[in-house]
Amino acid sequence: MKTTILRWSGLMLGCMLITAARAETPATIPVVIQGHRFHPAEIHVQAGQRALLVVENRDAGAEEFESHRLHRETILRGHTSKRVYIGPLRPGRYSFVGEFHEKTAHGIVVAE
Repeated sequence: MKTTILRWSGLMLGCMLITAARAETPATIPVVIQGHRFHPAEIHVQAGQRALLVVENRDAGAEEFESHRLHRETILRGHTSKRVYIGPLRPGRYSFVGEFHEKTAHGIVVAE
């Protein structure tokens, strides 16, 4: 009986630890689109952790946040913002662009 209770307690503790790790609040990083450019153009995040990019388009026209490496794509109308969750990422560099203004709207996420 004691062995069963100990096993059950260990299982419950393990489940609680996994749930707590998943519930961890991701780092929130503001990203502004203005003048058809991303500010900041280089974003640093912790490898292995999720992050929340709050992308605000201050331009009057629409822009598309797109990253093939991050597997993210979303359109932001002028003067709107959206939340873009990324990660957890392996260490490395992950590029993104504003597809409607690719000549000027470039950025990179660096996971360290």
